[in-house]
Amino acid sequence: MTPQLIRRLTKIAAFLTALLGSALVMVSGEQVGSTEKWTAPAAEARKKNPVAINESSLAAGQKIYLKRCVACHGKTGNGDGPDAVDLGIHPAKLSDPGLREEADGALFWKITVGKKPMPTYGTRLSPTDRWNVINYLRTLARR
Repeated sequence: MTPQLIRRLTKIAAFLTALLGSALVMVSGEQVGSTEKWTAPAAEARKKNPVAINESSLAAGQKIYLKRCVACHGKTGNGDGPDAVDLGIHPAKLSDPGLREEADGALFWKITVGKKPMPTYGTRLSPTDRWNVINYLRTLARR
């Protein structure tokens, strides 16, 4: 390789690195630092929970919650889990009575798509598991 070609490739690599870095900063900053209300699309919010609220659904939802959610949202849903401090934001306070106003479909959509730093659970949990978690979340808001 000639010195000219090496300089040209170095400039191209530096440009691409800067471009990629800028894109990553924009994407991550938008999600984590966002103060916008997290609202589900209307069509998603209208979805009804097909899983009946009963002891087996609540037990299944609690088991999933304790495995997947408690680290950030806390055992009682107060957003005070052991990992919450490292997130850079306060996790949703699932024990807040205002959660009762949130439609099941909206909660299902939020669990499905996630929002940084909360992961997406659309591929990690079955739809039935997500509905069971929603049934269990409703018990946290009553305490």
